[in-house]
Amino acid sequence: MSFALRGPTLSLRIPTEDDAEALLGLASDPDVTRWFSWGPYTDIAQPRRFLSGLAEERRRGIKLDLLAVHHEQGPAGITGLYEFALRDRRCVCGTWFGRAFWGTGANRESKALLQHLAFELLGMQRFGSYSNPKNERSTRALQGVGLRHEGVLRGYHRHGDAFLDVNIFGLLREEWETSDLRAEFEGAISVEGEPPAAFVADAF
Repeated sequence: MSFALRGPTLSLRIPTEDDAEALLGLASDPDVTRWFSWGPYTDIAQPRRFLSGLAEERRRGIKLDLLAVHHEQGPAGITGLYEFALRDRRCVCGTWFGRAFWGTGANRESKALLQHLAFELLGMQRFGSYSNPKNERSTRALQGVGLRHEGVLRGYHRHGDAFLDVNIFGLLREEWETSDLRAEFEGAISVEGEPPAAFVADAF
């Protein structure tokens, strides 16, 4: 399917099997995947397996992963939405970028694109996210794009044999409508195609 959001320096699009090599290069760095339950990638079969399951996840409305592509430098990482509850019009975002894109503003722009997707196109009321309490960089980044720290979920995330606490963050539609991030990117975001119907809350 063809669906993409385009910002000033980044685009978010549906990944394809041809993106496996790029993802292997980006996620072979252990620092990139340090806080996740997977990785780092060590073999091309791993990103291929990830990519092969995305179409079914989209069809079932489970997860909407998108490839972040820098307009000059190419693939930069993965971002997307999951934990959808269409009745309650809420979802959660997750993002990782290759090390070369850390501190470049790529994450900020990707969050502007994702919030546009969630609120404008999918009809969400709440946009959430998580971070590990020890991952101060990720926590600051989420707060910097308008999300409010709402508390800590104890033993929420399984990481190997450990169960880790996570920070929980949220952004409500009325907060997004007056947010600095929305104002910063207003008029600078374009959309190609239609988002997958399984994620649109209009019917509920």
